[in-house]
Amino acid sequence: KEYFSMNKVVSLAILAGGILLIIFGVSATKSFSSDISRFFTGAPTDKAIWMLVGGAVATVIGLVGLLRWSKGS
Repeated sequence: KEYFSMNKVVSLAILAGGILLIIFGVSATKSFSSDISRFFTGAPTDKAIWMLVGGAVATVIGLVGLLRWSKGS
């Protein structure tokens, strides 16, 4: 039983980290450096893009982990 609850905690932590990365990524896309990058390249900085992508991936992994362990217990 403890094994399942530990996996839920890890899944929750990954989910929370993913949500935070998405929030920071959105914030980074609105930064001055992203505005300058968008002016010259038409896209925000790579850092902002990678934070959004990483956050989305981590959020999906966290959700899948939670759903998988909630069905198993």
